[in-house]
Amino acid sequence: MKITEYITNSIDRLPKGYVFTYADFMSKVKNIEAKRKSRPVGREAIIKALNRMAASGKIAKLSKGKFYKPEKSAFGKLQPNRYQIVKDLLEEDGKIIGYLTGYSIYNQLGLTTQISNIIQIGKNTVRPSFKRGEYKISFVLQKNTITKDNIPLLQILDAIRYIKKIPDTTISSACKRLKEIIKDLSKENKISLVRLALKYPPAARALLGAILEEIGNRSLTEPLLKSLNPITTYNLPGAEKVLTFLDKWNIK
Repeated sequence: MKITEYITNSIDRLPKGYVFTYADFMSKVKNIEAKRKSRPVGREAIIKALNRMAASGKIAKLSKGKFYKPEKSAFGKLQPNRYQIVKDLLEEDGKIIGYLTGYSIYNQLGLTTQISNIIQIGKNTVRPSFKRGEYKISFVLQKNTITKDNIPLLQILDAIRYIKKIPDTTISSACKRLKEIIKDLSKENKISLVRLALKYPPAARALLGAILEEIGNRSLTEPLLKSLNPITTYNLPGAEKVLTFLDKWNIK
């Protein structure tokens, strides 16, 4: 089998929207070369083949060295989903090293209808923002260990932490939606939420405590209350329209 034929056949089998680089083909190409005892083509040749396919419209270029198999609609080519665009920043050798957070997650949680071209990633170590195609990739420091199971809880806590920055909504509307989301969690997940929140800033801990108390889970809030400075106040105008026990949590 020729190298270009292998690459073409491999791409044909990929799902629409899948993001890939030359590295996805290197090991197989090396095997083909070894069997044929041919001179190695190298990564440059693979990249050239991918660039030719992008120029012909068979695949699309996301950014330098990154390509995807586009899905077409009546409005043209659809972009890959957010996970595909940054998956190399979320997993490494099968291990989870980051998770999607911020604007795209606020939309998924029903906190806003706005879609942004900024993709935010939670990681234990952060790096400067950078551009990838039409997207800006930025990072949020996460002090908790990131696991597959706790990512949905970390996303909720990030929304609480950055409630003032959620676009196209109000604090009262966001509190109402967060109350609904947390109310539907299992008791086990609520306990985990409290444990994870202890590594978040005080304002986030206070708001989580007020929400849990509002939905009838006062017994879970003691670690949060003990972690707060009793003389510090937190300014969240509009929260009083949804939450009752704000004085206890020093939320104004």
